[in-house]
Amino acid sequence: MGNWKTKYKVGDLSDDQKLEMICKKCSRLVYITKATICTARGREQLYLDEIENRARCKAQSCRGRMRMAMYRLDEMSSFVGGMA
Repeated sequence: MGNWKTKYKVGDLSDDQKLEMICKKCSRLVYITKATICTARGREQLYLDEIENRARCKAQSCRGRMRMAMYRLDEMSSFVGGMA
């Protein structure tokens, strides 16, 4: 059993899907796409948790570990239950 990061590979992402990478040390936020991950050869076969474990913050003198989160493409829907 695992979470969504252990189930999906980079190759499973759509071309327009974004992922949020947040530094645990300095809170720097970066959005990445499938194209930016696949700049190095063979990364399309890695699972998303492997990408998260390898990611380090590129801010000057930080090098902190990054946390991955899914960025939603669709609009947020409002709750309308119980309204007449």
